[in-house]
Amino acid sequence: MASMMQPQIILLKEGTDTSQGKAQLLSNINAVTAVGDVVRTTLGPRGMDKLIHDDKGSVTISNDGATIMKLLDIVHPAAKILVDIAKSQDSEVGDGTTTVVLLAAEFLKEAKPFVEDGVHSQNLIRSYRTASALAIEKVKELAVSIEGKSVEEKKGLLAKCAATTLSSKLIGGEKEFFATMVVDAVMAIGDDDRLNLIGIKKVPGGNMRDSFLVDGVAFKKTFSYAGFEQQPKKFDNPKILLLNIELELKSEKENAEIRLSDPSQYQSIVDAEWNIIYDKLDKCVESGAKVVLSRLAIGDLATQYFADRDIFCAGRVAEEDLNRVAAAAGGTIQTSVLGTCEIFEEKQVGGERFNIFSGCPSGRTATIVLRGGADQFIEEAERSLHDAIMIVRRAVKNSTVVPGGGAIDMEISKYLRQHSRTIAGKSQLFINSYAKALEVIPRQLCDNAGFDATDVLNKLRQKHAMQSGEGASYGVDINTGGIADSFANFVWEPAVVKINAINAATEAACLILSVDETVKNPKSESAQGDAAAGAMGRGRGGGRGRGMRRR
Repeated sequence: MASMMQPQIILLKEGTDTSQGKAQLLSNINAVTAVGDVVRTTLGPRGMDKLIHDDKGSVTISNDGATIMKLLDIVHPAAKILVDIAKSQDSEVGDGTTTVVLLAAEFLKEAKPFVEDGVHSQNLIRSYRTASALAIEKVKELAVSIEGKSVEEKKGLLAKCAATTLSSKLIGGEKEFFATMVVDAVMAIGDDDRLNLIGIKKVPGGNMRDSFLVDGVAFKKTFSYAGFEQQPKKFDNPKILLLNIELELKSEKENAEIRLSDPSQYQSIVDAEWNIIYDKLDKCVESGAKVVLSRLAIGDLATQYFADRDIFCAGRVAEEDLNRVAAAAGGTIQTSVLGTCEIFEEKQVGGERFNIFSGCPSGRTATIVLRGGADQFIEEAERSLHDAIMIVRRAVKNSTVVPGGGAIDMEISKYLRQHSRTIAGKSQLFINSYAKALEVIPRQLCDNAGFDATDVLNKLRQKHAMQSGEGASYGVDINTGGIADSFANFVWEPAVVKINAINAATEAACLILSVDETVKNPKSESAQGDAAAGAMGRGRGGGRGRGMRRR
């Protein structure tokens, strides 16, 4: 009786939405699985593309996991975690973004029956973390180093890694052509980590094979004044002057006031303005520079002045391009230090004209000029090349590779299944479910290519179960629908991609499993309704009483 008389304790504001317990956890798992299903079909060389049309009317066609996750605009709080891990995988290693989302969703899918049966999520988390550590150890053990090879051999091996990445992209048909280009670009920047030293310029028109690599810097012709056409368009071994100043007549700043007592003094002020600009131009010519680039405008006077003296100039050059010229030509912006290059020329590429600096002494920069039909196609090609560049950079830094095509996933899965049998207790079941989840990669590769996944997986299990260990590098053969030695077929990926993917996917799964309650603050929802009601000027006095009803 006493307990019935106790007053109700109101802890949270009225209208606060709270959901907790098993139902909440299952709801989160379902949301994550739904997101995994969206990107599932984009995995692998036969993966489909997604066409995403946003409210602004722009259309993106992509099969890059991170791009799709960013554009989906997911609102479910638990599912947003998958967006974050896809972004982190993209910025960390560049490829494997679909893999990481798929693994996280599959780990949770395998955990769902245990949660429904009343297993405490902390037990699952503990086992998943153990399994993750064992899996990463196994990847490191199976990885093969490509260190200690000659430069040519290493280039060939890196091209294989780039080709594996590109095979699942829209430009997969020309993967060998682009893989060589990407490796040359990464080798050009050497040990420098800055990705912006590799420029990618897009020119619509032509076909993919018309794309080319400039061993130096290339950028579109900037806005130019009369006199520009009289300037020479090609130089051998020119000196390059990089400026950060305007080379045009400048009006006085606002509110400047000059009082004259004699009209003749006015002419001296005008002359002074002209003398200032001529002084700048004379200094540019005296420096011996044959190519003058400036971040700010180069006016019509300066353009004609340089044309008369056989000097090429370009104003309003993008800062990024100017910095790359500085890095390549060995100059510094707005100083007396001049850069140089072997050949400078202005060339027609499709409908655009490009200024190309090649044979730069400092090297350390490269530009890929991409050609193709539709704009969406070129943009997807750029995203694909970005992934390939990241992969090659990672392979250069961490020179170990593992077989792709689902081979490494099957091998880890087999290893974890065997290990789970040595464990007594429930943990055996959880590690076994983790091992099963890893098989999602080869299974999805088969599904996306239209093969019988069950048949192929059975063949793979049989190969990987061989005691001799010779089947360890067998994966799905996309071309025949059977299985093949991924290592012998040069389907390679850097070990760091797999390690990062397993790590991130496990962390995300454990994070979602550890959430048992969601509290939704009502204030943020009602704020918009109140604002709309206030704007209509009705308040509580007229109209519909208490503002606009939320639908």
